Amino acid sequence: MRLTTKGRFAVTAMIDLALRQNNGPVTLAAISQRQQISLSYLEQLFGKLRRHELVESTRGPGGGYTLGRKAGDITVADIIVSVDEPIDATQCAGKENCQGDGGRCMTHELWAALNQRMVEFLDSITLQKLVDDQLAKGVQVEDKPSPKRAISSQPVVKPIRVNAPNSVFALGNSFAKS
Repeated sequence: MRLTTKGRFAVTAMIDLALRQNNGPVTLAAISQRQQISLSYLEQLFGKLRRHELVESTRGPGGGYTLGRKAGDITVADIIVSVDEPIDATQCAGKENCQGDGGRCMTHELWAALNQRMVEFLDSITLQKLVDDQLAKGVQVEDKPSPKRAISSQPVVKPIRVNAPNSVFALGNSFAKS
């Protein structure tokens, strides 16, 4: 089995989200910047994660994503399967037609057993465990920055209105009228 970037990025983004969701919805732009994952790629992944109800979205200012379930109830297998990442080491994608004549190859049972073990392994690891591992490693989770205050310490300077032509053509027209 080869885990592609789709599965890796989905798990990484979900860890990032789970680490920070206590401060409110997390934007994909913030995850993109922290994890160096393309924003458009994250949008595709989170669309699939949302359809599988692993994340919920909040629209508008202050919006973003939160987990759809508790981190302890989401497994790595859930994440990988939700982004259409196959967990399959067989040559036939489990259809048992690995040989050219439509029959099973000699190693089909070996690879099918490996598939089962991989699924069991990935299903045994929760998102909460991955979050706890990151916190144990000393990953710092920054608090959400406080919203900018609308009141400024500087006085508001109103622009000076000049009653003068604003282009060469207007300047020419002002002389023509005189």
